[in-house]
Amino acid sequence: MPPPPDIRCRAEAAKTLFQPRLPGARKALQETGRLTVVALGSSATAGSGASADDKSYPAVLQAELRRRLPGAEVRVVNKGVGGQSAYDMLLRMQADVVEEKPAIVIWQTVINDAIRDIGEEKLAKILRKGVGKARAAGIEMILMDLPWLPREGRYPHYDDYRAVLVKTAQDQGVSLFPRYAMMKGWSNSRQFTPEELVGMDGLHLVDAGYRCLALRLADGIVAGIGPVRIETAGKGKPTN
Repeated sequence: MPPPPDIRCRAEAAKTLFQPRLPGARKALQETGRLTVVALGSSATAGSGASADDKSYPAVLQAELRRRLPGAEVRVVNKGVGGQSAYDMLLRMQADVVEEKPAIVIWQTVINDAIRDIGEEKLAKILRKGVGKARAAGIEMILMDLPWLPREGRYPHYDDYRAVLVKTAQDQGVSLFPRYAMMKGWSNSRQFTPEELVGMDGLHLVDAGYRCLALRLADGIVAGIGPVRIETAGKGKPTN
């Protein structure tokens, strides 16, 4: 009998560390008792391939953060729209991210740009503008790396666009969620069957893969916030 999925999700975790610095989120949680996260992205955020809405990564992430931050009011807002490019998301960043007033935005993007080969310099400029817009609004951003795909060779520029995303995160001082390395580790661990991670289309995750993404994001976010004492209604509630 295989081990439970949640244990398998942390296979090779030491090789794929995700340790974001989230002082703004910590401050917001401590002062207001609330943590709002916006998940901005395309079909992987919307939940394509999941068996139900509550199996998407943002839904699982919300449940996990609520469980791990007792006493906090946690909300993860799913702003995933299938098929969108980085530019499409930049255009809706004001309405879908800034106006939600989150402490954190997780930006899952670039895969459609890589498939369409929009141009690496153009992509870098779009990403920089998006990071700048979030930063100007006081929102901490986590950029999500591209997925590892069993048949990524059918996209000839995939690695080049991944490199643009990674370099932009480094240059802009933005946390990068190492999705590619994590997924490759899950596959190499042989604790998952290929069908548990990526669906029949060879592109979208399915339930176990989405759950693993959410758990590893929750691990990093909670560690990045650290222990806080929530000050609400005149009472301090410590949470871990």
